[in-house]
Amino acid sequence: MQAKRAVLNKLLTHYGKQNWWNHSNRLVDWVSMILIQQTTQLNVERALANLEGKLSVATLHAMGEEELQTLIRPAGFYKQKSSYIKALMAWYVSHGASLDKFANIPTDELRMELLSIKGVGEETADAMLLYIFRRNVFIADQYALRLFTRLGLTTATTYKALRAECMPLVADISLETCQEWHAVIDEHGKAYRRGHTDEAWLRQEALWTERSYSFIILIFLSANFWESHCWRRAISTSLSTSLPLTCSLTGV
Repeated sequence: MQAKRAVLNKLLTHYGKQNWWNHSNRLVDWVSMILIQQTTQLNVERALANLEGKLSVATLHAMGEEELQTLIRPAGFYKQKSSYIKALMAWYVSHGASLDKFANIPTDELRMELLSIKGVGEETADAMLLYIFRRNVFIADQYALRLFTRLGLTTATTYKALRAECMPLVADISLETCQEWHAVIDEHGKAYRRGHTDEAWLRQEALWTERSYSFIILIFLSANFWESHCWRRAISTSLSTSLPLTCSLTGV
């Protein structure tokens, strides 16, 4: 766990803050999470340009599906994605069309709600939780799975398994750090895939952290062993000689 944390912080230092999905109109980011499925960011931007002036809950909810298909056509799979966007808007409107309405819903419960929406899978649901609903979750996408596998830091082979393994990592960090960890994992994955970087510097970080953590554990266990051994001898001596019970780690 400590090695993963060290690697993620190293990535953040190396690539810097990415500021993903922080549009002043949260709906732009939300719709983008549907549009980005199986396409490129450039195609998403073309579709969003067509949607300019129409990105409000009321407009998208009332818009005919054929019109929406035409507008988002550059993003590909436009028939599927239009139905997904319509389903998302219908769900949101049915819940009061306000993010404040979800403030008191536990994250796991909200995740199940999102997964019930047509077109929303595990990765998309977690992206919505992290960037739209501002919840600390770990997005265990293929970039994360490949990274930790290459570094020998996981044996997980599925999204569900890696997510469960990494959720404790994000429990005690800021929302901003949680968001940026996801972003830099993906940025690094793209750079690695294009051959723009190797991972020697990350392997070294992971190895050093693992060794340091193991050394600390060894010291702790050794101290506990000697303390336990000392007390056992002290008790034995006290019982046999009626001397006061004393023990010091500096001598047995």
